[in-house]
Amino acid sequence: MIAEESMIKPVAICEAEVIETDVAIVGAGLAGSLARAVLARAGYRVLLIDKRQIPPDEFRVEKIAGRQIDILRRLGFIDDVEAVASSYDRVLNIRGRKLVDVSVGRSYGVSYANLVDMARGLTPDASSFLLDQVTDVSCGEDRQHLTLASGKRVVSRLVVLATGMASALGHNLGMRRQMIAARHSVTFGFTIARPDNVPFDFDSLTCYGKEAADGVDYLTLFPMQGGMRANLFMFRDPTDPIMRELRRDTRRTLLRLMPGLQPYLGDFQIVGQVKNWVMDLSVTEGHLQPGVVLIGDAFQTNCPAAGTGVSRLLVDVERLCTVHVPRWLETEGMGIEKITQFYSDRDKLAADRHSLQLARFRQALTSNTDARWSIQRRLHFLRRMITHRADRIHPGWVMRVRGALR
Repeated sequence: MIAEESMIKPVAICEAEVIETDVAIVGAGLAGSLARAVLARAGYRVLLIDKRQIPPDEFRVEKIAGRQIDILRRLGFIDDVEAVASSYDRVLNIRGRKLVDVSVGRSYGVSYANLVDMARGLTPDASSFLLDQVTDVSCGEDRQHLTLASGKRVVSRLVVLATGMASALGHNLGMRRQMIAARHSVTFGFTIARPDNVPFDFDSLTCYGKEAADGVDYLTLFPMQGGMRANLFMFRDPTDPIMRELRRDTRRTLLRLMPGLQPYLGDFQIVGQVKNWVMDLSVTEGHLQPGVVLIGDAFQTNCPAAGTGVSRLLVDVERLCTVHVPRWLETEGMGIEKITQFYSDRDKLAADRHSLQLARFRQALTSNTDARWSIQRRLHFLRRMITHRADRIHPGWVMRVRGALR
């Protein structure tokens, strides 16, 4: 839908340093930048506010695949992602020294900083980005008011908080984080290379943990600008000595945890910094308020091992910016009855629910030592191995069966 003419005037700054806009987005990470791009393309006045001119080099999203590609294609951004990412189509999946199966399908490896920089560049209008910090926000049934560190003020019809896990503004509005699972998972990220940069014998590889006591879910290796990137996902106490060993002697500790890797990697070394991230699972309470919505991690966090974080973020952006905001701006007011429509959106609810379910499933499948889960773990990988071998004998039968079941 294209906005009415009265809604597409350039953002205006009056003598009193008050900026008026239709939608003010706080946080220029991936969620906020993509939201600005979708809304600006539709003709709305949008102001994106962030205190950083250059996206931080954070260890976060590094892989785009599956449903994420489908949503990016619908939004019209997949070519932009491809321009800054490294693509691959084939993943070897191993456990111990055995091949489990081979995944086929387009995926992309990209650093979070490059991804955010790309998303910010989708909107060439420099006036829609404000380098500043929001110090206070006041929301109501009609207009929302933001106070900036520079002394400027922003008046908008809607405020979108895309601030990730930084919850200061939400806290000021009376919102609180409900902890679902503290220190749920630990993720390590680093780059590997062979001597003289000899290429590896695979496009991408995933190695699953063998023993529940190790708490290792899987290691995934995929191409990214600068080399072969490694993401290691674990369900283990972050204070465990193994964490220090992984930071100090990554190569040796990795091969000790996953001995089946050596035949596939050969001689390799760790290149650059080893980063790690401890993730809590949490959701925001008190979010149903007039004039403001939360998207991405600002509303609910995700387990990195489940790979659902970007999917949830993209669902939030797509549903909010292509469905709800256009409807809301057609009429006056921005009361709770409008805001509730986003949080009760069927697609959003399904994405949020699936994210938590998969987080719990991956943790149990990886580290639960109960007999039931030990059996389920063996059956899980056995089914994959049998399916893969059957599909090699009769190519395409798995897709035909799945299609018939659907």
